[in-house]
Amino acid sequence: MEKREEWFRDSLMERHWKQLASMLVIAISLIAVAATCLHPPALRSQTQTLHKGIDPKLLANAMAGNAEAQLKVGGAYLIGDSVSQDYAQAAVWFRKAAEQGQADAQYFLGGLYREGHGLTQDSAQAAIWFRKSAEQGNAFAQSDLGWLYSEGQGVPQDYTESVAWYRKAAEQGNARAQFALGLAYDKGQGIEQDYVQSAAWYRKAAEQGHAHAQYNLALWYGVGIGVPQDYSEAYFWASLAAATVSHSDGGKSYDNYASYRDSVAAYLTPSELSRAQERARKWFDEHPVLR
Repeated sequence: MEKREEWFRDSLMERHWKQLASMLVIAISLIAVAATCLHPPALRSQTQTLHKGIDPKLLANAMAGNAEAQLKVGGAYLIGDSVSQDYAQAAVWFRKAAEQGQADAQYFLGGLYREGHGLTQDSAQAAIWFRKSAEQGNAFAQSDLGWLYSEGQGVPQDYTESVAWYRKAAEQGNARAQFALGLAYDKGQGIEQDYVQSAAWYRKAAEQGHAHAQYNLALWYGVGIGVPQDYSEAYFWASLAAATVSHSDGGKSYDNYASYRDSVAAYLTPSELSRAQERARKWFDEHPVLR
């Protein structure tokens, strides 16, 4: 039986980071004010050439000190929206907004420090900025700060502190934190081991389409840990995990999950297998964005 602790952090985190940046670029409203008049024409021309592709009104507001506009400019550079992707410029604009207390910008600045994109890699600085954002309630920052504590990167390794931050994010519905909290209960790391709680948190993440949580929940159903043994449930969740990961990580993860799904199928009658397969198909019909 494959290990339950596969984390696959890098690809998931990178994807999440870009997705959140894209949402911010769409979500933050353009602030149409007369800030374009605050700069001399020659300076405006030079600035617009440097940042060609950025909406002039947005750029003027950002240069005038508006934190939301600065965040949006940083987001555009982060994902290459209307401008060439430039992590260094993203860091410049995120810092301007972060220093004004903008929580999302603090989170993104921390991410750039953690990954070493546009800045010298510095886990301690990542932790500082994640904490600032996390203390304002940003669930993504809370989850990532929890990860830093679990790994001892930029902060002393402290599983109890890690669990505390994971819980804050998990209770806000952050799927990665829910999975991590399930894993902490699974291993008894930073908290008393509790398989029932482990299964409960895996389920919350699994229901949001977290492939590794789906797989771990399938394992629990297969052996009857934290939940009653139920091969139909095991097959269902393993099917979701294999289908989800085939559209994201693929490779070895898919092979592992598909292999477990197929091994569980041997314990089902033809009618049980058919019902489980139909249930999985229906789930994806109802959650197409998670496939």
